[in-house]
Amino acid sequence: MKSIIVPIDFSKQSERALKVAASLAKKNDAELLVLHMLELSPALMSESGYISQEQVVHLIKIGEKRFADFLNKPYLTGVKIIPVIKHYKVFSEVNEVAEKHNVDLVVMGSHGTDGLEEIFIGSNTERVVRTSNVPVLVIKGDAKEFTPERFVFACDFAKESIPAVQKAADMAKLLKSELLLVYVNTPGDEFLSTDDAYAKITKFLKDANLGIQVEIHNDYTVEKGVLNYSEKVAADLIGIPTHGRRGLSHFFMGSIGEDIANHSKVPVMTFKI
Repeated sequence: MKSIIVPIDFSKQSERALKVAASLAKKNDAELLVLHMLELSPALMSESGYISQEQVVHLIKIGEKRFADFLNKPYLTGVKIIPVIKHYKVFSEVNEVAEKHNVDLVVMGSHGTDGLEEIFIGSNTERVVRTSNVPVLVIKGDAKEFTPERFVFACDFAKESIPAVQKAADMAKLLKSELLLVYVNTPGDEFLSTDDAYAKITKFLKDANLGIQVEIHNDYTVEKGVLNYSEKVAADLIGIPTHGRRGLSHFFMGSIGEDIANHSKVPVMTFKI
């Protein structure tokens, strides 16, 4: 891991993400790109006369000073910091900055177990997740150190999920975590017998060139299955695949992926298919 990006808005949640990102940067000798988007509307940035150019410059300087003060933290000592300031709140810019700097991971904060409180307004954590081509780590609660020993990754083991699982396996090695793959078997049209499920999983692992054991967990819903299994094995991190701009994968049809991120008590990492 050579480069990490963490978007901040000066909130408690974004500082939690910054602490974790700094910890990862130190362990991997990686540079840390700290991204802040100044909340200036297009009207303020225009020459319509609504606000003078001097006032705009003044607001920008205030934001930049606050940004500099926010980065004056003891836990950032020894970390190579690259501050990035954008003057428009365009969420695709997170991905653009990530691609420009060959970022390996995006780290974002959350409100905890009561649902995501995005570090941007609205449903912007979801937007960043869906536009990011690199893994996104959503931090839950306050943790200066991020040392996940058990990393649960759940998917439907369809062929399209191979890249996501491979990325998860690489990330587990980097984090020195035990990767626990799980297939959640639920009642209904998607239900598979044990033999059929293992046949599907065996083919998947062969195609993915992975020699990892997979657990089959039976539950009423995918969300409950992922969360219950993760709690059962005392997981420190949960991984899920996403389809990026096209929305969540078939395995996480509808809001299941968001529900897992919302209700999980541990950090969640997403991997784009």
